[in-house]
Amino acid sequence: MTATHYHRDTCRLCASHNLEIALHYVPTPPADAYVPIDQAHLLQQVYPLDLYLCHNCGFAQLCDVIRADAIYVDYIYETKSSLGLVDHFQRYANAVIDRIKPPRGSLVVDLGSNDGTLLKAFKNSGMRVIGVDPAQEIALAATKSGIETLPAFFAKDVRRQIREQQGHATVVTANNIFANVDDLDEFTDNIRSLLSPDGVFIFESYYLGDLIENMVFDFIYHEHLSSFSVTPLMGFFNRHGMELIDVERVPTKGGSLRYTVQLIGGPRQVSHSIDEFLVEERRRGLSKLKTFEAFAEKVEAAKQQVVNLLSSLKNEGKSIAGYGASATTTTLIYHFGLGPYLDYLVDEYSRKQNVLSPGLHLSVLSPQALIDRNTDFAVILAWRYVQPIVDKNRTFSDRGGRFIVPLPKLMIM
Repeated sequence: MTATHYHRDTCRLCASHNLEIALHYVPTPPADAYVPIDQAHLLQQVYPLDLYLCHNCGFAQLCDVIRADAIYVDYIYETKSSLGLVDHFQRYANAVIDRIKPPRGSLVVDLGSNDGTLLKAFKNSGMRVIGVDPAQEIALAATKSGIETLPAFFAKDVRRQIREQQGHATVVTANNIFANVDDLDEFTDNIRSLLSPDGVFIFESYYLGDLIENMVFDFIYHEHLSSFSVTPLMGFFNRHGMELIDVERVPTKGGSLRYTVQLIGGPRQVSHSIDEFLVEERRRGLSKLKTFEAFAEKVEAAKQQVVNLLSSLKNEGKSIAGYGASATTTTLIYHFGLGPYLDYLVDEYSRKQNVLSPGLHLSVLSPQALIDRNTDFAVILAWRYVQPIVDKNRTFSDRGGRFIVPLPKLMIM
């Protein structure tokens, strides 16, 4: 245990101590802690990375927590850097307005608002908007772009400030951030206090069921403290005076759910989707340890296939790069043990170029390096974006370069 790390011994949703490791991962540094080249000599500490299952409510979570202020204050990830997310959030805002029908001028608050992409879409539809995000530099840039963003964590004083200055919120969103919060009790109580009586809390998060079904094991990293499913969330929100009224599938992050929550007794009917997910989760055994054991065996088999291939290519003297320098990349490289086989990484996002990867300090370059260095193979570590990556790098392929897709099924393209 260090000043930036602590171990939780209770379930975030029901406070039970009845937890057991469901998936054991290779320890990693903080997944998005890419460092400047002049810090190559610095040793980055690794931390345990295990997914625990609560036998009381069926919730899956990390218990080893990297303190939020060690991750998010100097955060460099921006929404616009992820393929397709800008368009996704535009469709998201349109769908919420069509379904919730907030009056023009209603307040929309986005928690973990990042560069303000989602709020821009709401603002363009006539809503008042305010973002909350602890990443100081990103929050300042968002405010300068016209999306007021408070550079802070969503604590009681921030909730009070918004209430006093802006009034109650008709819509509160927290996309791909609710899973990153350690103290979900306080966070949820603050949301409930901020909502108007007819308001809704809407959040998207990667879905545990899809993580298992689609082999998205690399979405487990220290920022993602919670792997949500519908069943345990039902009881959690009820205990906080709220009710889950709708769940819908969305394709982002390897398979996510969009949850809609209102105050208990709110004006909206509970969707049939809730019961459908409850039945499906029982059928799939998402609260059973054996489900995770079977998944771990599939991940291990995939690892062996990839390592065997890369080892053979290295023995033949082939050069190999990794394509993608995201947080998921760190989990994939560490858990599969890919470090010895990769000469360097490439990434399209300029802020992820000319830096070093977390822990292993692999150089991260522009994709042009694949051409300049006459690289033989590129492992698509960002494997959920295979086709866009291949399409953007035809020159590499035309010159004889080959792509390796590690998951969900090993392929050479």
